[in-house]
Amino acid sequence: MNNNDLISSWSHSIQNNYGLPSIALVRGKGCLVTDADGKKYLDFLGGIATNVLGHAHPAIVKAVTKQVGLLGHVSNFYAHPNAITLAQRLKEMTGDDDARVFFAQSGAEANEAAIKLSRRTGRYRIIAAQGAFHGRTMGALSLTGQPSKREPFLPLLKGVKHVPYGDIESMRRAVSIKTAMVILEPIMGEAGVIVPPADYLVAVRQICDATGALMVLDCVQTGMGRTGDWFGFEYSGIKPDVITLAKGLGGGLPLSAMIACGASAYLFAPGDHGSTFGANPITCAASLAAINFIEKNALMIAVKRHEKHLIQEIALIPGVLEVRGAGLLIGIELTSEIANEVLVAMRSAGVLVNAATPTTIRIAPALTVTTAQINSFVASFRKVMANVHT
Repeated sequence: MNNNDLISSWSHSIQNNYGLPSIALVRGKGCLVTDADGKKYLDFLGGIATNVLGHAHPAIVKAVTKQVGLLGHVSNFYAHPNAITLAQRLKEMTGDDDARVFFAQSGAEANEAAIKLSRRTGRYRIIAAQGAFHGRTMGALSLTGQPSKREPFLPLLKGVKHVPYGDIESMRRAVSIKTAMVILEPIMGEAGVIVPPADYLVAVRQICDATGALMVLDCVQTGMGRTGDWFGFEYSGIKPDVITLAKGLGGGLPLSAMIACGASAYLFAPGDHGSTFGANPITCAASLAAINFIEKNALMIAVKRHEKHLIQEIALIPGVLEVRGAGLLIGIELTSEIANEVLVAMRSAGVLVNAATPTTIRIAPALTVTTAQINSFVASFRKVMANVHT
């Protein structure tokens, strides 16, 4: 079946919440994918920051294949080695011996778990950021600060207030001793890769300490080495009370985690929360393989090197107003609202990117991307901008 056949079948069998896809992908290797017509693309979106090692990476294929032959799903009634080992690795990343991990499948579920954990403080009010994205389930959507996504599904959770991202005075006025938690992204991904002021997270940590509110960092998009650190907030020197992870955590398979640190690690009691597929042995095997490969091959060092190269090259292209982000989570701000036109032209040129906003192109390639592939992306982007930019 070709692209047209598969897309037609999609429209007749899958609900229209995603709209109609432009192409159908059938295979991939590293940062390259192939559609049903046989056309190859340089994948600079990575499943929206999910395929940290790219497609069909040997380390993940080997780990998953081995685990499928040993043990499948066991539910949360029983322990298994992969979940324990992965939880221990995540604890080590936090540097907090008190940290405890809850596993689920998606970022929205991890953030739902954080909401429930915060209710165990005896409070229910939540502060989030305008423009933030924390998921589309009803609880996570209540945290998401994008009216277009929220308004069709009102009423949502009560007690959630959104303040301007990066505005510490607005945060200070909003948080009180009645606040259960403050949830923020270290970098806002879906909003267009928005980076806060350098001292913002430190100041928020101080506000939470003064009021007793939990500080929750949604590292779903910034985590797993994407910014050059495991979580994406390490530059600030702070320690949050709760960290949520997903996307790259499973190395391309569905896996998420809500990591509670310090005293918050002991808020849940037996029966408070659960997830049928959380900590599945196969997805945990993929995660461990990804973590091991990132560490052994010093990919986070390479990520920081690629960041500098990308920013320097893209910033010089006419029609680019600003390049922002960290590591391999980059937002390219354009001088006019042509992001979707650029996306289409890049796809025609054999490169996959995302239009996060009408003026922002977002890229999040695999951490295994090569310098040659980055140069190829830059060359294609320069050519497209020359044709599209007016």
